[in-house]
Amino acid sequence: MRDGRSAAAFDATGSGAPGRTHRLVLLRHAKAEPAGGVDDVLRPLALNGRRQAGRVGAALAHSALVPELVLCSSALRTRQTWELLAANLGDVAPEVVVTDTLYAAGVKDVVDLLHGADSRVRTLLVIGHEPTMAAAAAHLASSSSDSGALAQVRVGVPTATYSVLESLTAWSEWTDGVADLTYVGRPSS
Repeated sequence: MRDGRSAAAFDATGSGAPGRTHRLVLLRHAKAEPAGGVDDVLRPLALNGRRQAGRVGAALAHSALVPELVLCSSALRTRQTWELLAANLGDVAPEVVVTDTLYAAGVKDVVDLLHGADSRVRTLLVIGHEPTMAAAAAHLASSSSDSGALAQVRVGVPTATYSVLESLTAWSEWTDGVADLTYVGRPSS
């Protein structure tokens, strides 16, 4: 993992290949240990969260949602979610950007990060926190989105839940209502 932006993952031109679907997967980190004696940013995954993260990785691989770029909050629980998830993706090595921005991000912060993604990236995974992951999915979802999925993100999502959005629009142009929210899921326990 690296901190910062790589030239391979980020493209300032924003030019996109026409007709290429861009898929965004917004994932709330897996179940963490309760708040207590450590700083919130240092809270690790609970044992159940470790199992959840592995199941999310298997589900993403099974659904052909293996990311080419991962934007991950710098919190310990999100980084651990990525590490355990990645172990179940197969033989892939996506670009991983760990950023403090996602720790306390709002929807605008998430959209701003998307705008920096190279348009050649077809599947982008963001691992962050609630309520931002669900709120970003609701913000980006078009009126033609799956109604059940849209209802779910409007009320928030539990740990280890991911939302899938798809659009032909280049990342640099993603804004409210730009993508179809096609799925919200959480692997079974």
